[in-house]
Amino acid sequence: MLSKIYRRRSFKFMGWVLVGLVVLISIIPVRLTVTNYQVLAPQAIFVLGGASDRMEFAAQFWQSHSNLDIWVSDFPRENEANRQIFLQLGVPLKQLHLDGRPTDTVTNFTTLADDFVSQKLWHLYLITSDYHMRRSRVIATVVLGSRGIVITPVAVPSKGVISESWVRVVRDFGRSLLWVVTGRTGASFNNRNS
Repeated sequence: MLSKIYRRRSFKFMGWVLVGLVVLISIIPVRLTVTNYQVLAPQAIFVLGGASDRMEFAAQFWQSHSNLDIWVSDFPRENEANRQIFLQLGVPLKQLHLDGRPTDTVTNFTTLADDFVSQKLWHLYLITSDYHMRRSRVIATVVLGSRGIVITPVAVPSKGVISESWVRVVRDFGRSLLWVVTGRTGASFNNRNS
């Protein structure tokens, strides 16, 4: 008898959790639609670290968007090399923001989401490698979309690299939802930085 009552309460609780997640997920597209309507053009360039060719591409892309600041999210050990690439390609330091807090792709977004909000950056160019774009867009939609931030993707061409697996995409979708709900990314479960 007690186990039936306990099971019923567990199902009821799980039902409420599921309803909460559905409501949360459905709010994100509404916020993105509103932002897209209000802020038509990107206000900054956001570059995911992990490859120097992304930095070079972003610096060249900036040449035709020189009114925009560049935000780079990469491992702290890469900040100086990234700074040198941008300086060599003519990007002024005052327009360059290097963030060394991330440990993986999900934290590339979570460490800067609130910084973008505080800077009133609601529409960003997102620059990363073409094989990495699908997963990055999913994370951006959840993490940045939960803050009402829209991205316009700009893929860096790569040769012979296969797009990331759907398993990684789904995993990071779940981690992004976890961050929206709890403020934690689950990065400690990620045994390899990706």
